Amino acid sequence: MSQKIVVNSRYQTTAEEIKNIINRFDSIQEYVAKGDRNSIKKIKLSNQKIATIKSFKIPNIVNKYVYRFFRESKAQRSYDYAKKLIDLGFLTPYPIAYVEQTTLLQFLNSYYFCEMVEADLTYREMVHDKHWPNRTEILKQFTRFTYELHEAGIEFLDHSPGNTLIKQVEENKYEFYLVDLNRMNFHDEMDFDTRMKNFSRLTPHQEMVEIMAKEYAKLIHKEEEDVIQAMWQKTTEFQEKFHLKQQRKKKLKSLIGKK
Repeated sequence: MSQKIVVNSRYQTTAEEIKNIINRFDSIQEYVAKGDRNSIKKIKLSNQKIATIKSFKIPNIVNKYVYRFFRESKAQRSYDYAKKLIDLGFLTPYPIAYVEQTTLLQFLNSYYFCEMVEADLTYREMVHDKHWPNRTEILKQFTRFTYELHEAGIEFLDHSPGNTLIKQVEENKYEFYLVDLNRMNFHDEMDFDTRMKNFSRLTPHQEMVEIMAKEYAKLIHKEEEDVIQAMWQKTTEFQEKFHLKQQRKKKLKSLIGKK
């Protein structure tokens, strides 16, 4: 097995430190998130900063070959897109390094290191709690943030409730950090339909969509009702597909359980 380590030259760490952390990754017990597909752990670096390490699941047999020879890994894309976002003036946890482990013919593990951001909330909290303090203002500022992404030609394909960290920096002022960056498109321009679709995964609640749509309408200089209708239509389409997919998974599990 060979190991590729790429370290951000602007960051105070070394390939040796990153290698040592990966060698003992399984023994690190501090989890930020623990999932079936990917896990995120945290550790203090020698520079006293806290880093998070995202471990990506070993790909299936086809993707082991695809990622080995034809496509950048999720870890590399996360790292590259983080650097690009920062260069374009947007916030994301600062990229530190990425690691890839391969054999001669197959891709195995990959890891993405970035600085930990202590956030006050994510978008998800506002979905689950309609009484979240200053919720309407946060949604408006989040909409302006998304509009700025769109104006820069950035289509964040995983623009979903848990993938924006929100940090209050002053009274009534918030910063937004994008995370889970491995799926992004960069355009010269984004058309209206693509912009509306980019809001579709965020919330199933119509009142939240209306707050965002009204704010976006001001920014894009369109009629409020046109934007509300377009954004809600994309949201509804996504929700229908999502629930259909969940039903299929449930049915498949049920069939497997009966065997």
